[in-house]
Amino acid sequence: MSGQAGGHAHGAAPITPLTRLRAICLKLPEAHEVKAWGEPTFRVRNKIFAMYASERSHHGHGHPAVWCKGSHMDQEYLVHSNPRRFFVPPYVGPYGWIGVWLDKRPNWKVVTELLRTAHKRAAPKKLAATLR
Repeated sequence: MSGQAGGHAHGAAPITPLTRLRAICLKLPEAHEVKAWGEPTFRVRNKIFAMYASERSHHGHGHPAVWCKGSHMDQEYLVHSNPRRFFVPPYVGPYGWIGVWLDKRPNWKVVTELLRTAHKRAAPKKLAATLR
């Protein structure tokens, strides 16, 4: 990413939330992308650890978002501490998944950490044991 305002060089396409999300997820060990329900999902050994919700879909409600596999404790803490950034996603929210709105300058360090944790939660035990 360049130092240009907006995060892109002159003439280059802007980096979208999905582009950044994809780059983070696919760097994780054994991660791969599968389109499901009309949206990209990110998996480790075919177990979903993150799902993109487009602003154009009913899942995104007009905002790009990611749903990360998490715990009830983390979900409750994040949603209560910053409800403008974090939310309980439909369908998977009752299982502790954490929704993160990706518009309005998200903290990508926090998003990356949530994705690493989600990946580790979904990974088989032997693989998870090798992850930091």
